[in-house]
Amino acid sequence: MAKKTIRDIDVKDKRVLVRVDFNVPLDKNNHVSDDTRIIEALPTINYLVEHGAKVILLSHLGRPKGHINEEYRMDPVAQRLSELLGREVAKIDDCVGALVVEAIGRMRGGNVILLENVRFHPEEEKNDEKFSQQLAQQADIYVNDAFGTAHRAHASTVGVSEFLPAVAGFLMEKELDILGRLLVHPERPFVAIMGGAKVSDKIAVVSNLLDKVDTVILGGGMSNTFLQAQGYDVGKSLLEADKVDLAKGLLAKAKNKGVNLLLPLDVVVAPGAAPDAEQRTVPVNQIPAEWMALDIGRKSIAEFTGAMEAASTIVWNGPMGVFEMEPFARGTEAIALAMASSKATTVIGGGDSVSAIKKAGVAEKITHISTGGGASLEFLEGKVLPGVAVLLEK
Repeated sequence: MAKKTIRDIDVKDKRVLVRVDFNVPLDKNNHVSDDTRIIEALPTINYLVEHGAKVILLSHLGRPKGHINEEYRMDPVAQRLSELLGREVAKIDDCVGALVVEAIGRMRGGNVILLENVRFHPEEEKNDEKFSQQLAQQADIYVNDAFGTAHRAHASTVGVSEFLPAVAGFLMEKELDILGRLLVHPERPFVAIMGGAKVSDKIAVVSNLLDKVDTVILGGGMSNTFLQAQGYDVGKSLLEADKVDLAKGLLAKAKNKGVNLLLPLDVVVAPGAAPDAEQRTVPVNQIPAEWMALDIGRKSIAEFTGAMEAASTIVWNGPMGVFEMEPFARGTEAIALAMASSKATTVIGGGDSVSAIKKAGVAEKITHISTGGGASLEFLEGKVLPGVAVLLEK
């Protein structure tokens, strides 16, 4: 079902509470070091400003665990947002209470303010009803534009919708549209690439995608569990021994569905994950007993990127190895470059894959980079996200 957006309601002179995801990295000088998430929210903010709304922005930053933590104040975010908008964005030192009510009372249509980190209040993550009501009393309309937190049932993502008409912002709309199309009617061939450390994080996603895709490529630490399921000895590699039977089940499901499931043919191994460790590339049936697989090898890269060349849709979540260390980054970089040069619709499902794409310097060549790692994974699993479910239907 399509959700109502800010286009579908009258916002002029209304107090509009917008849940954004400004959980951005800060450098040692307390400046925003990556403003991607702020930039992604600008279309929604600008639309509301142009249509005369009183724009009240609300976000979390870091994990202050329900306490005021000076490290996680929103001031650097307000400063960067002011620069990007070309207008002053006042930062208010709380997100509920007299200070906020007073600041909102002084607002005129087209003004923008940023409230303090909502996670300074323990009630936020508990989805406390009174706290939700306090947030809601400060506004006339609620807009959720924070796809990255839509899988969390918190006061600022779910609770406020009990008290205010709730609609989607443009970023939320874009994420739901693009990820929704992947699951409903993707252009084929559809290739899904899953990497990262743990099978347990991705099992439900892989299982759901086996009903939708033509090819699944598995790499990274999670592929060791599948290699073990095929009877290979993976040495000291990262392995979830309790998930081997599940992996066998997924291999069988892929076969039954006629889905092409690709696993590494060769891997880069070392005695340990250290940049200066001795390393070599071996076939997957020759991993030394005391060594560990830390990246995919050249033959794997050739097979994986070859499968990507024929694709019309590609979704990628999770690196092919310990890509933070240069000797084990080649596989992940190769996937990033193949994504960038592909003529397919390319979608990055948040998380480490976003870092990999940026590291490779090809972010602008990707069709869509999701702003929510956990949220995009749960969406691809076929789960209903709490922060989406509460929005008004069209």
